[in-house]
Amino acid sequence: MDGHRTRLPAPGRAAPVGHGRVKALDTLDELDRKIIVALQHDGRASWTAIADMVGSSTATVARRGQQLVADGVVRIAIVPALGSSGQVDSFLVRLNCRPGTQLEVAAALVAHEDVRFLTLVTGQYDIMAEVVVTGGAAHYPKLIQSLQSIAGIKRWRSDIIMHVYKVRHDWSRQLYAETMKLPAEAEKTSLIDPEYCEPAHFDDADRRILTELREDGRVTFQAIGDKTGMNESSVRRRFDRLRAKGCVDILTLVPAAALGMGAETLLLVRVAPARLEAVANALSEYPAVRYLAAILDDNSLFCELITPSVAELNDFISHTLSALEGVEGWTGAMELLYLKRGFVETPWWRTQVGVGALDG
Repeated sequence: MDGHRTRLPAPGRAAPVGHGRVKALDTLDELDRKIIVALQHDGRASWTAIADMVGSSTATVARRGQQLVADGVVRIAIVPALGSSGQVDSFLVRLNCRPGTQLEVAAALVAHEDVRFLTLVTGQYDIMAEVVVTGGAAHYPKLIQSLQSIAGIKRWRSDIIMHVYKVRHDWSRQLYAETMKLPAEAEKTSLIDPEYCEPAHFDDADRRILTELREDGRVTFQAIGDKTGMNESSVRRRFDRLRAKGCVDILTLVPAAALGMGAETLLLVRVAPARLEAVANALSEYPAVRYLAAILDDNSLFCELITPSVAELNDFISHTLSALEGVEGWTGAMELLYLKRGFVETPWWRTQVGVGALDG
């Protein structure tokens, strides 16, 4: 039961939203947005460092930033890097639901630990998701037995993700690159890097630390130490080691609309086989492209694009995508609501759809 005594499908351990609602996104001002951009660059940065990036006082930035988290506009979480538990393969899943069941299906998928990304979309499918299979693709059939049995699923289509060319956790830096003192970009080009973090880099103490940081990515090392029975310096040293080895992902989740970005779009781009690499490299150069990966089906690239409006989306498709040599066509879907990213449930989706919509 939630605060309104409404029965919800079993949620993940999402961060609580202040007063049961998300602050109206149109009430955010320029300073709020700059703080969000700084947090996307580094969700663990000190309020003093963020104040320097945005050009304001530490006290003001700390108060505003903490309120953004409390209001559910932002969620900061730190999770183990993909592959840190051993061999993994990722699958792009597209599914259709029986009419009226999309939210119930989405809520059931959100609760599943192997679902890394999940969004409701327009177009020929109702839901798109990324499912990560530990142990490799051979374990996929067993995993989907439980996923495909979710009531309401009518059709399930999946394709293996062969290579990730680009992923940007700090996609918002394009908005203020010239007016904020942002450090140099640290773009991670592949989620499954040839030298990804291995299970041997973690021990039980490290995983206890990351469990706390998943719930609150800005929790102090002292607070983690008090809860786990370690001293503050030991917690700090362990975290710094994991971060230096690339063993953690620091996620700052925020609705794109909070930053004035009105169009989140997923494109499946068909490419001539001999031009796949060249087209992927060209698309990776565009700041609006947040995620880009090659999938096995139909010589395709899966692309997530974030633009201020549909007009800018049209401009990108008409003058950039269509002009790339080797692009043979595409299908697209608008993201209506994303519920999960980086294995972390967003704190605002239940409020956005209205808790009453999920009465059981």
